[in-house]
Amino acid sequence: MKIALVVIGKTDARYFMEAIDEYKNRLVHYIPFEMQVIPDVKNAKHLSESQQKEKEGELILKSLQQGDYLVLLDEKGKDFTSMEFARYIEKKMQTVPRRLVFAVGGPYGFSEAVYKAASEKISLSRMTFSHQMVRLIFVEQIYRAMTILNNEPYHHE
Repeated sequence: MKIALVVIGKTDARYFMEAIDEYKNRLVHYIPFEMQVIPDVKNAKHLSESQQKEKEGELILKSLQQGDYLVLLDEKGKDFTSMEFARYIEKKMQTVPRRLVFAVGGPYGFSEAVYKAASEKISLSRMTFSHQMVRLIFVEQIYRAMTILNNEPYHHE
């Protein structure tokens, strides 16, 4: 199984990119991981919220491959502790044959079509984070899950 994180728009801040790259480099020792960056929608300033969600949704759906298992990072999704998330990943490693794809929506969230295509929704927190922070937090949590599953000392209870 491979894990993919699909995001809208590039990460602008160098310090976020450096931290994300650090965790991506650590992750490859455990599991294949990729971050797919979908370019921002052109002329978004001239679109309504729903039009922007629709266009971003089309791009997210186009990025999917046959057999992908899509999980949305959504504030209304299921909450996990880091230990619970590690067990979640472990189960998915046994049941998802190809790619486990996590998606971060644009500034207004996901379109209805993306919600319909998704198998699950999970939440990082009930708090709201910037899209750039979500990327870093989530990649770190995947790394943390891998260290938990391998009984390594990174995570402390």
